[in-house]
Amino acid sequence: MVKRIKTLASIGVGVLATGLFLAGGTATAQAAAAGLPYGVTAYTNVNVRAEATTASPITGHVAANETRGASCWKTGQNITDNGYSNDVWVRLAEGYVSAVYLKGDKYGGLPASARC
Repeated sequence: MVKRIKTLASIGVGVLATGLFLAGGTATAQAAAAGLPYGVTAYTNVNVRAEATTASPITGHVAANETRGASCWKTGQNITDNGYSNDVWVRLAEGYVSAVYLKGDKYGGLPASARC
């Protein structure tokens, strides 16, 4: 009986921690949970592409203010939108997103050294 209570308590803590994480965890914590070293946040809805160009197939979407795990960045097609222009694309688990649509600096908040 004691072992069962301990197990249920552990499960409850895990569920609580998951709920807190989903409710408002940091970008870094969310990226780490996805197994990726960085977190990026889109400031608008944006398509994720198979490669760093709009000619590449769409592999997913990121909603405005959604944070995703990211691994690195590379140069690709130059994108211009809302007065900003950039050729940096950030690698997410499902593909690439232009840094023009990410909060942060020209690398979408990734370090300049995080080149793919």
